[in-house]
Amino acid sequence: MPTTDSKENAGRLRSFKNRGKDNDEMRRRRVDVTVELRKARKEEQMLKRRNVSVDLLEPSPLTETSNQQPVDFELPVIVEKIFSADLQAQLVGVQSVRRLLSRARSPPLDEVIKSGVVPKLVEFLQRSDNQQLQFDSAWALTNIASGTSHQTRTVVQSGAVPMFINLLASPHANIRDQAVWALGNIAGDGSECRDFVIHCGIIQPLLACITPTVTVNHLRNITWAISNLCRNKNPPPSMETIQQLLPILTQLINHQDKEVVSDACWALSYVTDGSTERIQTVVNSGVVPRLVELTGCGETSLASPSLRAIGNVVTGNDEQTQHVLNCGALQHFDPLLRHSRTNIQKEAAWTLSNITAGQQGQIQAVIDANLLPPLINILIKGEFKAQKEAVWAVTNLTAGGTVAQIMYALQMGVLKPLCDLLVVNDTKTILVILDAILNILNAAKKSGQAEQVCALMEDYEGLDKVEALQQHENDEVYQLSLNIIDKFFSDEGEVMSTIAPTTSSGQLQFVPSAQPGAFNF
Repeated sequence: MPTTDSKENAGRLRSFKNRGKDNDEMRRRRVDVTVELRKARKEEQMLKRRNVSVDLLEPSPLTETSNQQPVDFELPVIVEKIFSADLQAQLVGVQSVRRLLSRARSPPLDEVIKSGVVPKLVEFLQRSDNQQLQFDSAWALTNIASGTSHQTRTVVQSGAVPMFINLLASPHANIRDQAVWALGNIAGDGSECRDFVIHCGIIQPLLACITPTVTVNHLRNITWAISNLCRNKNPPPSMETIQQLLPILTQLINHQDKEVVSDACWALSYVTDGSTERIQTVVNSGVVPRLVELTGCGETSLASPSLRAIGNVVTGNDEQTQHVLNCGALQHFDPLLRHSRTNIQKEAAWTLSNITAGQQGQIQAVIDANLLPPLINILIKGEFKAQKEAVWAVTNLTAGGTVAQIMYALQMGVLKPLCDLLVVNDTKTILVILDAILNILNAAKKSGQAEQVCALMEDYEGLDKVEALQQHENDEVYQLSLNIIDKFFSDEGEVMSTIAPTTSSGQLQFVPSAQPGAFNF
């Protein structure tokens, strides 16, 4: 594989699996991919959720103590009632603050926190003698925990987590559900809160809520909470936690409810976003065939997280990548690469980029699945964030593929869109494209067809663009473009000839000369 003397180039090569010396270097995790994934995840389902009332005066799902509509009060009056010694006044106050925090727009979370009622609401969680008070307090705290990290930590610091875990064993289903909801919000705040919730002993009581009679709505909340127990890195959840949760995830991923399956897939995508050891744990659980099946189900809410999980698995070692291929994953990728949603296209191309970074047999599997045409289509007319992933997929193919595989990609029409993209305003992408072009030219030279490919590149105005890049402000771009010019287009090493490429029905052909002009494989 051709290389430059650039330290940055070496670093980019190490960012792919099989290019470095350890598992961390073998994984590709770029910041822009992570940011886009977060955005995509929020589109599918919020990481934290509020229990929002349809009507500001809506009573709680439990039967109110009277048939009269509840009356809203100003916050100072509500606080006074909550701190009252009168049980009925406490209930009215808690229900009023719960309604305030359940407003669809601009709930006064900070104002309620500053009022000092949070510790009192946590205290009411223990009132098993008053189901209504217990439930409304849990609801109010759930909504506070759905806010910012500071707001969530206010609930945690008030001692709510152990109380909510105790409520997972409540005889009342709606209280159990509200406790799951609150704990899911707290766990979703970040690694520190997640680990604190786990340390307090959530897992077994939470799993105990999954019974043969559990309602679908309750199971949805449980699965979502489990997904938040798997979320966040630096550090990721412990292997012990993952091993406790994987058995139930292997069941939930086969549930009939789409929302349950979606959150189970998101949980698996978080688990696989880590070391090779973590990936292998998921592979050993036997869920990969189901994940592969879901990528081709046609439901975006299921295809998106399952594709992300599969994409994470193929960032592992070659054996883990091969397991995904053996499960028939590639048969689903043509529609994913042509999907109407750019994020799906991008994730699919990103996944293929890590497959083409593997063994030559795995590269051949991508070729045999006829996935070069949709990849090239993204290069030609996809949105830029998808184009960047397609560029990596093609560049990896040219870096690790055989001469025949590289020349096949050339014959399929990969060179022109690569040349067209040399004008993008993204230095890293330009460097990756230049790598691909250099790899293609080197393969053409090995096959004795450098003259044809150089002529083709000139015809595509690629030579003009590479020459212009010698004026680029980035030194690495300058060096790599200069390397291409010196090696293949300079007066000293001229390999150009009078051969002129033509096209016929979309296939590359060459006018015969003294030597055979057709590509040989």
